[in-house]
Amino acid sequence: MANLQEVRWHGRGGQGAWTASELLAKAAIIEGKHIQSFPEFGPERMGAPLAAYTRISNEPIRLHCSIYNPNLVVVLDPTLLRSVDVLAGLTEEGTIVVNTQENPQTLKEKLKITSQKVWTVPATDIAIKILNAPITNTAVLGATIHASSLVNLESLEKAVRERFREELAERNIAVIRNAYEEAKTA
Repeated sequence: MANLQEVRWHGRGGQGAWTASELLAKAAIIEGKHIQSFPEFGPERMGAPLAAYTRISNEPIRLHCSIYNPNLVVVLDPTLLRSVDVLAGLTEEGTIVVNTQENPQTLKEKLKITSQKVWTVPATDIAIKILNAPITNTAVLGATIHASSLVNLESLEKAVRERFREELAERNIAVIRNAYEEAKTA
């Protein structure tokens, strides 16, 4: 499947990594694409590391397994860079999106990344400014679609409006747009 795109999300329980995966998947469905979205966790507690996955394709997806070689890795909590091998299996031409204030080139050097693209976005700051809470999932989603073009902004906004009540949806859309604009790459 040449057009198959696989995304692995790294977050902590309660940060909304799986919700982000589901919103991306819903936006892809809106665009007529085929998807899979699933979490990987056991009896996790709030704050424990977890992963979620999204597959997107223009063709039916026949795989039914975890994602081992993602094209895109998204990190909601930058402290996970020290405790989880977030780069494991990332394809040579892959992309990583990280919630951090750090410069993408500095992060690229720190992680010893040579061929992959690195995108950074101050997702926590954006979420606190607009949502008054450090819930970073929609902010990293904005940066993720800017970095990857997996779905368009309008489809993601529609998915958010379908998921959340009106006022919360509009605030999350503001977060997505802000993060889309503030995302930087190296």
